[in-house]
Parts: sequence; structure tokens; C-alpha cells
Amino acid sequence: MTVTNRYREAWEGFWREAPPEPGAVFWDADPATTAAVHLSLFAPHLAAPELPLVDLGCGNGTQTRYLADRIPGPVFGVDVSAAALEHARTQAGPDASRFHFRELDAVDTGAVAGLSAELGDSNVYMRGVLHQTAPEDRHTLAGTIAALVGRRGRAFVVEPGEAAGKTLGALTQGPEGPPVKLLPVLKHGITPGGVTDAAVPAYFRAAGLDVLATGEAPLATTEHAPDGSPVELPSVWLVVGRG
Repeated sequence: MTVTNRYREAWEGFWREAPPEPGAVFWDADPATTAAVHLSLFAPHLAAPELPLVDLGCGNGTQTRYLADRIPGPVFGVDVSAAALEHARTQAGPDASRFHFRELDAVDTGAVAGLSAELGDSNVYMRGVLHQTAPEDRHTLAGTIAALVGRRGRAFVVEPGEAAGKTLGALTQGPEGPPVKLLPVLKHGITPGGVTDAAVPAYFRAAGLDVLATGEAPLATTEHAPDGSPVELPSVWLVVGRG
């Protein structure tokens, strides 16, 4: 099983056209407001922090690089888009010994099994991927998390909450039209998938994982509202694993 062609092509088209500068993409927020916040919530639940960490849906690798400086084990940024990984490797610079980038279709069960066999039990960081996955692929994606964490790993999952739709709707329907950084997202048909807050943990429970912690937190973006205030999307987060 693999992601739909529409999904892959949308991301390839988006990342091929994306500017290379850090922060030029809507969700490419400063790690101090993103991965740092998430790591503070995740770290107390890491049963084995020395395990490899997989940044699933890493995009251009901004958060991957931040995590690699703070996680004792090796860090792997994986994404379905080859163009995204080109950005990630370019921005990594010459000192990239602490992290690695791989192309991976997260609902290709064979490819996931291969990565799991290579790495063994792993910790996983996944930001905003479930809601961008086709509905028919979401149970498979949750199964991917289950395969990667194995017995000892933990996963931190954060997704825009239901209330995020109102925030995005206000941005796109304002009198001045969508903000500049949202235009490429809309152009390529990359829109929130409407996963309900209650459905997020349900997918992972169905995959055989326990929800060990959950909460709400604002999800930072790089865009600003017409009044100059930073745009933050309401989000739900959870830590999942086995026992």
C-alpha cells in the first residue's frame, strides 16, 4: 500500500517551488517555538531516550536538525517528497553527522518494515501529518507508528485541532485574501483534512498503542495576521507507546 499519487504529487510540486530560505514556508517555524515546546512535553515520557528518533514527515528538516542536537540517539528525518529532502540536505550544511534524511512513503508497509528492521525500536516525532493524509490511509499511518516504536519506543504526535479550521478560514477569507505563505499551500491542494480531536487518539489505539499523555498547545507557523500578530493554530498532542 502506498500514498495516493495526488498526495505525493501535491507535496512534490509544493517543495519544488518552495523558497530555500528558512522560515519561507507556512509551517517552517523557529524550532524554539515548535520542536522545543514539543520536546519538553515528550521528554518525560521517553522510556529509552537513547533509541533512534524518526522525524516522520520532516519536510525541509528544520525541526530534525534541532532535535538532533538534543537527542542522544541518531536522528532520521523521513519524508515522502524527494524535493523536500533536497531542501533538507542543502540546509543541513557540511556538519550533518548527527542526522540522516531518507525518502519514505509512510503508508508503504514494506518500506516501513525495512526501516523498522534497520533501526529497531525507535522514538518518533510527527507534526501535522495525520490530517494531511488521505482518510483511507490514516489507519495505515498509525500502524506505521506502531511498527516503528516497537516495544520500547514512544511517539509524540501533534495535529491541528478542530478549532484550527476557523483560524485558517479567517485567514483565507479575509478582505485582503490569503496571506502570502498560504497561497502555495492552497495552490497545490494541501488543505487540512478535518481529523476530529477525538479521532486522533482513536487511530493509535486501533493500532494497538496506548495513549500515555495528551493535551492542547498552540502550533506555531511563520505567518502573521493582518494586525501583525503571529498566527498560531490550536492543536492536540499525544504521546503513544506500549505500556
